[in-house]
Amino acid sequence: MTTTIIGVNLENRIETAIEFQKIITEFGCEIRTRIGLHPSISEVCLNRGIVLLEVSGHAELLISKLKEHWEIQLMCFE
Repeated sequence: MTTTIIGVNLENRIETAIEFQKIITEFGCEIRTRIGLHPSISEVCLNRGIVLLEVSGHAELLISKLKEHWEIQLMCFE
């Protein structure tokens, strides 16, 4: 089985969080791990971040939907 790690660069994460959540909820059975990282400086939460998704099986449709909105990076393992 193929495992894909998808890194999603979320700019304006506050404004795009609802759309992002809607998309990944559609693929909840395929997403094994989700890790969200966003920087904070002097107790100020910045409006950007990176989300890492570990996807098992076929990830092509999820990748396609995410690419419509965000910059992504991929790593695949077999």
